[in-house]
Order: sequence, then structure tokens, then C-alpha cells
Amino acid sequence: METISSENVLAWLGACAAAMAENRDYLIDLDAAIGDADHGANMDRGFKAVLDKLPGLAGSDIGAILKAAGMTLVSTVGGAGGPLYGTFFLQAGMRTAGKSELSLTDWTDALQAAVEGVRQRGKAVAGDKTMLDALLPAVQALQYAQESQTALPLALRESAEAARQGMQATIPLVARKGRASYLGERSAGHQDPGATSSYLILKAAADTWSE
Repeated sequence: METISSENVLAWLGACAAAMAENRDYLIDLDAAIGDADHGANMDRGFKAVLDKLPGLAGSDIGAILKAAGMTLVSTVGGAGGPLYGTFFLQAGMRTAGKSELSLTDWTDALQAAVEGVRQRGKAVAGDKTMLDALLPAVQALQYAQESQTALPLALRESAEAARQGMQATIPLVARKGRASYLGERSAGHQDPGATSSYLILKAAADTWSE
């Protein structure tokens, strides 16, 4: 596969919904340790709402699909996740407006815009023990793959692997943003739930688009 089509994007969003449903309890357990224990339920509810919208988005361009997903997540995901993931998909949608297929360069640009939107919205940086700790390495891996002229399927897998490593690297960190920051030093030793759901989204992209 050399490009990502509108149909591929719809399939990815469906895979995200399946991943959130499958990992709902896992995300709840992670969030129970350092947050409000609602991240899994919130993400599952949000992506179920996105899943319900997908049939009506068939035939739309990629930007319109991603923007619709973003608006749905803003209105259905509770807590900080709604604005952050809503921003993620809305910014990606703006960068892909009018496109019916994406090259590796297009996807890299879209993900970079999405992550920058999250960074500005959440006012977090790398090492704050947030979703950015998974997302920033994923973008860097894509940029490196693009410079190295790596094939799209491999680039997606490398991006997801970078997100996984970034997610795991949140375990020893002390949270400096969000609900977990209230715990101070006690937040260390726990994997960040937002970084985990971000990894699941990028893994779903790699799994869906590498086939």
C-alpha cells in the first residue's frame, strides 16, 4: 500500500473504536491509579459515537471524515480527553481537507498538525507524563521514515512502535499536567492512560493500513 484512501481512514476509525472497546477496562485500571478512573469509559463512549457516524461519511474526503470524528469526540468524550482528542482529529482534518488519498508525506504532515494542536491545547511538553509522550516520538519516527524514503506500511509500524516505547517511558515519570499531577511523586511508577490510548490509535492505523 502506497497511499491511504478515504475508505482506509474510515476503516482506521472503526479499528480505533474496536481498540477502545477491547481496552476499556485496561484504560480504566491505568486511570484509577493516577486519575479519575474514567478514561477507558470516556474513550469507549466517544469512539462508539464515531463508529455510529461512519456510514454517513462514506464518500466524503479525508478531511471531512477526520473533522467529523473530531467534533464527535469533543461532544461525547468527558474530561480532558474530549478537547484533546477532538483537537487531534480536527487539526488532522484541516490539514487533509479535500484530499481523497494521502501519501506518507501527507500523513506525516497531518499527524504533526494534530500533535501540535494537542500540545497547544494541553500546554504540555515531552516528559510531562501525557499523551504527548507517545505522540511526539511517533511523529519523529514518521519524519525520519519520510527522509529515509521508507515504504508507507513500514513507516506506520515504526511510528506505532515509537509511540509504544514513549508510552512505556511514562511509567517512571512524575506527572506535571492533568489530574495525575495532583499526586506529585506518587504518580511515578504508573503508565499514563492518555499515552496508552494515543498508542492504541496509532497502532490501529499501522495495523489497518499495513495490510
